[in-house]
Amino acid sequence: MSTVAITPDRAVTAAAGAAREWADTEPAARAHALTAVADALEGERTHLVELADAETRLGTARLNGELARTTFQLRLFAELVVAGDFLDVRIDRPDPRWPSGPRPDLRRYRTALGAVLVFAASNFPFAFGVVGGDTASAWAAGCPVVVKAHPGHPELSRSTATITHQALAGAGAPDGVFGLVEGEQAGVDALRHPNLRAAAFTGSERGGLALARIAAERPEPIPFYGELGSVNPVVVTPRAAKTRGAQIANGYVGSLTLGAGQFCTNPGLLFVPAGNGILDEIARLLREVPAAPMLNERIAKAYLDTAERLAGRPCARKLVWPDDPASSRPRLLAMDLAAFAADRKAAAEECFGPLGLVVMYERLQDVPDVIAALPGQLTTSLHAEPDEADELDPLTATLADRSGRVLWNEWPTGVAVTHAMQHGGPYPATTAPTTTSVGTAAIERFLRPVAYQSWPRQLLPPPLRDDNPWGVPRRVNGQWPESLRV
Repeated sequence: MSTVAITPDRAVTAAAGAAREWADTEPAARAHALTAVADALEGERTHLVELADAETRLGTARLNGELARTTFQLRLFAELVVAGDFLDVRIDRPDPRWPSGPRPDLRRYRTALGAVLVFAASNFPFAFGVVGGDTASAWAAGCPVVVKAHPGHPELSRSTATITHQALAGAGAPDGVFGLVEGEQAGVDALRHPNLRAAAFTGSERGGLALARIAAERPEPIPFYGELGSVNPVVVTPRAAKTRGAQIANGYVGSLTLGAGQFCTNPGLLFVPAGNGILDEIARLLREVPAAPMLNERIAKAYLDTAERLAGRPCARKLVWPDDPASSRPRLLAMDLAAFAADRKAAAEECFGPLGLVVMYERLQDVPDVIAALPGQLTTSLHAEPDEADELDPLTATLADRSGRVLWNEWPTGVAVTHAMQHGGPYPATTAPTTTSVGTAAIERFLRPVAYQSWPRQLLPPPLRDDNPWGVPRRVNGQWPESLRV
């Protein structure tokens, strides 16, 4: 145990003790703390990137970009906190003539859940790490955070935690707003702690579902927001394949092999029309892609094991396969649509790494039923020609039903941190399909509504008081202020 990490009981107890003060901290002060952490991380950029590269082998260019994303999202959440609309304040003043019966004074807003546990991810050591999106969104909601460090980058986690502690203290944040624990058992113990109120996880389906069961089986169950991965189906129409097949093949190979395929949005499943040459072009391009280092030996072994298992499925054909079975080079399998449909439960297994399965169809109208039978996905994508749009309603509806983000003529790798982003999807892509783990809407996971009825004005939370000391937007008697109406 490092001197930075503390015991689960101490970490969760401290977080719970700071919960009320942090939730009641005025928006400007909370935003200042988030910005202070972003500034501190930027100030240690060189040191942090060097540590991350040594432990993850992701390369300094990728890691510098990821750290920039991390500090940006901290600042974006700081802006959200100051704006205050995430509180969703609604005030109904008394109305004795209200149609359903006399209406009392009702004041509703969303308040912080309390102490939150975040399980850091392996493949994004900054953006989904110690101070990644889960931590930033929970802090913004007013929740103290305990982070369970990922074993794939322990020194980076400890260094980030030290920098974060110092920045929060300097910004005047309460003790307990942040804590770090290490080790698998420590994560489980923290998840079971009676003072914990929610948890967030990004990782494997097996690990995430095991933790989700623990969260659900507690004496007091808590929300568990698990992002568990996906094969992210992509459909190419015959006309798109004929018109720009080479361009699509090049884009697919680039997306499939980006970051050695170690993205939860990796397009592992591609549906293309049979017999038009696009499959041959994909195979040709993929053979030219060299092996790239994977995050660690455990992940590399899991990639090879899953690839061999998928290659052993009935009717699967190896199109690109290295002679060395231990090589992490990209791999490509192919199946026809009927064979895939008959074996979809096993054939649609996620392979965390640069493996693609291409499914060839004869008729595009047969594809929606196969997509509809797949488990929930983070993304689905459609490559088609603009003048085909009116003909694609059934397929479009199916893609949207199976995923949280639907892409048109684009590739799913790369998840922008924005207000409108949705990074989540139907089970088992996530355990909570109504939420997102990327973008400002991620804050909603760590809030709960509370209504005060006929309450003394001086005892109301600041956003609900008549003088509105925080200056947040409020819907009064069903109407927003004129300045907020669209």
